[in-house]
Amino acid sequence: MDLQGLGGIADSIRGEIRKAVVGQDEAIELLLVSLLVGGHVLLEGVPGTAKTLLTQAFAATLQLQFGRIQFTPDLMPGDVLGTNLFNFQTSAFSLTKGPIFTQLLLADEINRTPPKTQAALLQAMNERFVTIDGTDYPLGDEFMVVATQNPIEQQGTYPLPEAQLDRFLFKIPITYPDREEERAIVRRHGNRSAMPKLADFGLHPVLDAGSLGALRDEVAQITLTDALIDYIVDIVRATRTHPSLEVGASTRAANMLAAAARAYAALHGRDFVLPDDIKLLALPVLRHRVVLSPGAEIEGQGADRIVDDILEQIAVPR
Repeated sequence: MDLQGLGGIADSIRGEIRKAVVGQDEAIELLLVSLLVGGHVLLEGVPGTAKTLLTQAFAATLQLQFGRIQFTPDLMPGDVLGTNLFNFQTSAFSLTKGPIFTQLLLADEINRTPPKTQAALLQAMNERFVTIDGTDYPLGDEFMVVATQNPIEQQGTYPLPEAQLDRFLFKIPITYPDREEERAIVRRHGNRSAMPKLADFGLHPVLDAGSLGALRDEVAQITLTDALIDYIVDIVRATRTHPSLEVGASTRAANMLAAAARAYAALHGRDFVLPDDIKLLALPVLRHRVVLSPGAEIEGQGADRIVDDILEQIAVPR
């Protein structure tokens, strides 16, 4: 699989998603980047902004097993992972697998469940297997989580632990559409009150697991120069010394930013990364990995503003 073939597949996926979803071009692009590097994505937005529809449309373009967990306050870890049940016919315990045993998992409204249940995803997202009663069960290299959440200021939500946020490659804000996009949405979906069914849009799968593996191998070969590696490291290290941040980004963030930049370059037909690729992706990679200082919170500063400030201070390699 070459870069030209990758570009054709990416265009087909975009086209299929747009049969159901109006706008959200940035989110679609970042979902593609995440798919190519095996990353996980967190979509944040108020209810009714098509977070779930976008994820379902994205899944429909892939020949991957799709699963969904609707997170609720009473959900338990066993409801996510599964549990060993005693079989009286065989006089032995057997595993009843939970919904996490899939390839593309929609974790819907992940922050409506307590941290104990949220933590059930930690091992799976990082290591691609889960441990149940001392036995490891692999999930496969294709395993990917797309989680949705409502803003944490809303009633009935729990903030995600920092360790879990660090597992997500991107945090993508899903904002209200502009006026023309909203008119197009109402024109397309305004004939019903219920959420439309994907089958009504005629989406077709574009990519299977075998082709995905070949694309990921191609992306891993994209050139990232030593100067750009230094640029990524300097950006991440600057988050640890910025006066408005109490906790900076981890080394995992630097690795993920490098991988994402390679995928973004490949999606745009290049076999090398540009500094602009890194600058564009730094915000969605870092915004959920930094913790503001109490003073910055009182002043109303946001993570996006601080990351932008860091990008302005770090010299861009020529």
